[in-house]
Amino acid sequence: MSVISEILGLFAYAFVAAIGIGALAVLVIYVIDKTQTRHAIRRNYPVIGRFRYVFENIGEFLRQYFFAMDREEMPFNRAERAWVYRAAKGEENTVPFGSTRDLRAPGTAIFVNCPYPILDEETRPTSAVTIGPHSRRPYVTSRFFNISGMSYGAISRPAVLALSRGARKAGCWLNTGEGGLSPHHLEGGADIVFQMGTAKYGVRDADGRLNEARLRELAGHEQVKLIEVKLSQGAKPGKGGILPAAKVTGEVARIRGIPRGQDSISPNRHLEIRDAGSLLDFIARVRDLSGRPTGFKTVFGSYDWLGELCEEIHRRGIDSAPDFITVDSGDGGTGAAPMTLLDNVGLPLRESLPRVVDVLCEHGLRERIRIIASGKLINPVGVAWALCTGADFVNSARGFMFALGCIQAMKCNKNTCPTGITTHNRTLQRGLVVTDKAERVARYALGMEKEVAVIAHSCGAAEPRLLRRTHCRIVQASGQAVLLSDLFPEQAVP
Repeated sequence: MSVISEILGLFAYAFVAAIGIGALAVLVIYVIDKTQTRHAIRRNYPVIGRFRYVFENIGEFLRQYFFAMDREEMPFNRAERAWVYRAAKGEENTVPFGSTRDLRAPGTAIFVNCPYPILDEETRPTSAVTIGPHSRRPYVTSRFFNISGMSYGAISRPAVLALSRGARKAGCWLNTGEGGLSPHHLEGGADIVFQMGTAKYGVRDADGRLNEARLRELAGHEQVKLIEVKLSQGAKPGKGGILPAAKVTGEVARIRGIPRGQDSISPNRHLEIRDAGSLLDFIARVRDLSGRPTGFKTVFGSYDWLGELCEEIHRRGIDSAPDFITVDSGDGGTGAAPMTLLDNVGLPLRESLPRVVDVLCEHGLRERIRIIASGKLINPVGVAWALCTGADFVNSARGFMFALGCIQAMKCNKNTCPTGITTHNRTLQRGLVVTDKAERVARYALGMEKEVAVIAHSCGAAEPRLLRRTHCRIVQASGQAVLLSDLFPEQAVP
C-alpha cells in the first residue's frame, strides 16, 4: 500500500506541476499577445485569439474529410481523386446506384453514344503518331496519355524514380519539367521529354542563355525523345518558374546550375525569344543542335500571335514549323505560383484548345504540328474530350501525383508534403516506396487509356484517336447539351 501511495503522490505532484506550468505558459502568452502590435485579434483577445490560426490551418482538412460532398472540392473533388486512386491500385472502378455528377451543370461533357457500338472484336489498337518528321530523330508512339512536366526539385527523388519506372512499364513518356534532366529521370528507362524553361536549367551558360555544348551532351542520351521549349505554364502565365530556397538542395542546385539554398526564380521569358521570328529561330537552333523534334508549351490568352506565327512559317517553309505545341490551361498546376496569376490570367483549356486546333487547320498546319493538351485532365471524361476536340496527346501532372499517393494537402509550395512527393525531407520521403508507386503509375496510365477506349467504343469509334467533335455534347446555361462541333465547327484540313 505504501508503494501505491507513493506512486499516487508522485502523480499528484506531477499533475499540480503541470497545472502550474500550464498556468505560467498562459500568463506568458497573455503578456506577449497583449503587448504585441501586429495582430489586432491577439491584442484584443489574448490567448484565445490564437485559436483562429489553429482553426484556419485545420479547416481545410475538416472540409476535405468531414464536410465537403464528393463533388464539391476544388481543384479536384473526392470523386475525381477516388477514380485515380482506384485505377492506380488496379481496383474495380464500377459504382452503384447511379451517377452523383450533376449532368445539368454548364460545361459538363456528355458523350454521344452510338446505337450500334463497337464490338470487342471490331476494336483496333490505338494508331501511332509521328512527331517531328523533319527532324533527324522523329519520335513515333501510340500512347496518347503521358506524364506532364514536374521538375526534380519541385518533386522529390523517390517521386521522380517512381514516375520514371512507371512510365517505362506503361510505355508513355515522362516530361522533366523545367528543372533539368536528373539521373533519376533516366534511371527508370522511360522515354524523356526534356523541358527547357526560361532559365534553361541544365543547358544554360553563366548568363542564362543556351549553352550549345550542354544541349548536345543532353541529346546524347538515347532516352531523350523530344525537347519542349516552355514559354509559359498554367500556374504562372507570364511569369517564370518559382522554386523556394528550402527545396534547392545541393543536388538540385548542381543539376540546375544555380546557387544552393536560394530561391530559384526563372525569367518571365526566354532572352532569345521576343516575337514569332525569333521563336522559330530558337526552335530551329535547338532542333539542329539536338536532332530531336522540338516544340513549345504555352498558355493562351489570345490567338492573334499564333496566326502570325503560322504566317511566318509559310514564309519560311513548312520545315521551320515547331513539331508540336503543348496547350496548357490557365488555371494552375503543381508548383508554387502567385494567386493573382492562378485565378486571373490565361484562358482555361476548354476554351483555348479548340481555338488553337482551328487556327492550325485554317493555316494548313494541323498535320504538321502535333497538339498536346495539358491542364486538369485526370479522368477519362477530360481526356476523351481533348481527343474529341483535336488533341493528339494528353499530358497530366496532378493525375500522376494522385497515382503516387497525393492527398491534395495543398503543401506543394512548401517542404512539408505529408506523402513525400513534393518534399526533400528524408523522413517524409520514407512513405513513398518507389517499387509500389511505380506500379501504381503504370496502372493509372494504362487504366486511363483503357477507359477512354471504352468511351470511344460506346460512341462508335474503333479506337480513341477516331473520336471527333460530333461525339461530344457540352451542357449550356439553359440546361440543354449542344454538340461540340456546333460550338466549335471543325475546320477542313487543306
